[in-house]
Amino acid sequence: MSSKPQPPLMKKHSQTDLVSRLKTRKILGVGGEDDDGEIHRSKISQMLGNQMRFGVREPIGLRIWILMSAVLFTTIALIALVFPSQLYEFVFELRTTRISIRLYGGALLSVSLIMWKGLYTAEKAIIQWTLLSEACLLSVQFLVTIITLVELGLMSNSAILLLLSEVLFLIITLLYYYHLGRRTKKTQNHTHSSD
Repeated sequence: MSSKPQPPLMKKHSQTDLVSRLKTRKILGVGGEDDDGEIHRSKISQMLGNQMRFGVREPIGLRIWILMSAVLFTTIALIALVFPSQLYEFVFELRTTRISIRLYGGALLSVSLIMWKGLYTAEKAIIQWTLLSEACLLSVQFLVTIITLVELGLMSNSAILLLLSEVLFLIITLLYYYHLGRRTKKTQNHTHSSD
């Protein structure tokens, strides 16, 4: 009886075998997008929920911008609440009722509280809503200011400065909002490779 020599057994490395890894991930139900569009890298993150704060790389200067906005909004709100007539006279060079300026101060103080909360959070969604709230406030404030100036036929230096600062703040806020909303390249490539 002659026996043929058996070829040496080749060990299969399942960690390096791409097909085997993909089959395992498919069986576990990880790696693809779920109903919310999130990509789970492990079963644990899928079960516990994907916390966005762990995967967010903040744009440079975002926290400083939110701090500056919070301080500015709080300061203007307090001036509007305590010295309402001086704030309106400074911008429009006219007198008005104090109640409308105090209401504006109260609304601005409410938005500044949102800004302070956004400064101390690590969650992407809260930071995005904070920036969106600021952008909405600046947009409405710009429109109201420009309509008021057109109706009154005034264009003082302080009003022009106010309009330019509102536009600048709005652009910076929207840029941060856009940058936070973008997906990273790694996530986009992983999404396309799983299709």
